[in-house]
Amino acid sequence: MSTWDLSTVQHHVLICNGGSCLKKLGDETTLAIRDEISLQGAEHLIHTTRTRCNGRCEDACVVTVYPEGVWYKQMTPEAGRRLVREHLLEGKPLEEQMIYSYQDRFVPTGQGNVGISRRKVDKKS
Repeated sequence: MSTWDLSTVQHHVLICNGGSCLKKLGDETTLAIRDEISLQGAEHLIHTTRTRCNGRCEDACVVTVYPEGVWYKQMTPEAGRRLVREHLLEGKPLEEQMIYSYQDRFVPTGQGNVGISRRKVDKKS
C-alpha cells in the first residue's frame, strides 16, 4: 500500500460507489473523473476516494467535493469530466447538479434535497 503525498492537494473528491450509485454509472463516473484529472495534469491538486453508500441513493450517483463540502447529484461520466474542469480547476461549481454546500450553507431549492437538513446556529457574542 502506498502513502499519498497530500501536501499540494487542494480538493478531495469522494465518489459514491454504493449499490445505487453503481447502478447509475458510479464506477464509470469514478474512472472518468480520474482520467480527466490525469488529462489535465492535476494529480497533485486533486485526490479522489471511492466510498460506499453516502445515504443519498435517490440522488445517485453522488459526488462530494471538499473542502467546500459540495454535494452533487446524478453525476455521469460526462458531468464528472466537467466537474474536474469547471469546479475543481476553474472554481465554478456545477450548480444544476449541486444539492448542498457546507461552505455557503446553501441548499438549492427544488432539486430533490429531501433528507438534507440544515441546522440554524445562533451566534452569541
